Amino acid sequence: MYLVVIAWLYVTVMMALAEATSSTGSVLGAVFTFLLYGVLPLSIVVYILGTPGRKRALRAQQMAEQEDTAVTASASSSGLATPDASGHAPAATPADSIAPVRKEM
Repeated sequence: MYLVVIAWLYVTVMMALAEATSSTGSVLGAVFTFLLYGVLPLSIVVYILGTPGRKRALRAQQMAEQEDTAVTASASSSGLATPDASGHAPAATPADSIAPVRKEM
């Protein structure tokens, strides 16, 4: 697809160059030739031809979000806690939760 785009831009640049260097042409005419024969139609064609790819990407993103919510729901329903995403260190580890033995007075 990109080969056709590059080739068409080459053709329109050559058309604009011929318009600008012609004895009856002008630089303004060359600019309009490039914009109206090159950039505008190509932008429409590239947008239309890129639609299936955008739909696939959107569908994949939605599927990934559904899988994430399903994993989160199954973890919370099975009693498993989700990992702490806050980035802070845990307050205490299980080995530190037992109080040290003290002497009786």
